[in-house]
Amino acid sequence: MSSLGASLAGLLIVAAVVAGSIYASYRRDLRAKLRRLKGASVVAQTACGPIEYAEAGSGASLLISHGAGGGFDQGMEFGGASLALRGFYVVAMSRFGYLRTPMPRDASPSAQADAHAALLDALGITRTAILGVSAGASSAIQFAIRHPHRCSAVVLLVPIAFKPPDVAASAPKLSGFATKLLLMIVGSNAKYWLASRFARDLVVKLVLATPPKVVHAASKFEQTRVARLLDGMMPINERAAGIINDARVSSAPERYGLEQIEVPTLVVSVRDDLYGTYAAAAYTAAQLPHARFVGYDTGGHVWVGHDNDVLAQVVRFLTP
Repeated sequence: MSSLGASLAGLLIVAAVVAGSIYASYRRDLRAKLRRLKGASVVAQTACGPIEYAEAGSGASLLISHGAGGGFDQGMEFGGASLALRGFYVVAMSRFGYLRTPMPRDASPSAQADAHAALLDALGITRTAILGVSAGASSAIQFAIRHPHRCSAVVLLVPIAFKPPDVAASAPKLSGFATKLLLMIVGSNAKYWLASRFARDLVVKLVLATPPKVVHAASKFEQTRVARLLDGMMPINERAAGIINDARVSSAPERYGLEQIEVPTLVVSVRDDLYGTYAAAAYTAAQLPHARFVGYDTGGHVWVGHDNDVLAQVVRFLTP
């Protein structure tokens, strides 16, 4: 064999070993994520179909409506577990199309709000506060409108919500290329895993809608939290139907009858959120009769650098 042939053979062997190692690491991580989910939730049979949920803590009831790419586990990660330690009975469900909650024919925010009420019925909860994160804010708003007697307070964190055309956007819309790239990344477990391992800044920017430089400059605690959020989206295949539905709803948010919401509402957003929720959040708070708006200048869509303060804001707001 020539020296060139030997070199090529050596490179192929090295490439095969590297590829095999990467694949083994991917399979190991996927199995670990599946084990983490197993036994961590239950499925309630409700008037709106099966709904997966997890519960923790005791005290005043709080229902969590997670964001895109989530599930009951993301609801617990986005403050649910911490709030359960601070005197709240937290119920975090998987919305339509996420994990073990199936996608119904009507998966609109209003139908999801009715499903929230149906889950409360199944759990014997008469009235609750609701916390909606990102794409989960739409059904939280609809819950307060459609089931006012069941809703005691509303918290909206970085809500993807309606903004009138004459209100200046707080972030440019994703380009067509960026949108296609985002959908490709979240299109399969393998693609998402590879991107999150070898193009992490890109995933932070496109999926978490957070400027990577903000994460790099953050504390070790916040960097670890961002890593947990990214890793927590696996297995993303089992969230794909919900992600697609959320993308459809979020592409053109409807204007709801916000003036009908009579309960206290806390709205939180971040100016450099790359999903542009700041302008919509400020507008939403201004339309609500009993709302308080909290805005931060930096932190992106997952409020990097402000997690402790956001948690404290929510606790103060929900504590009588």
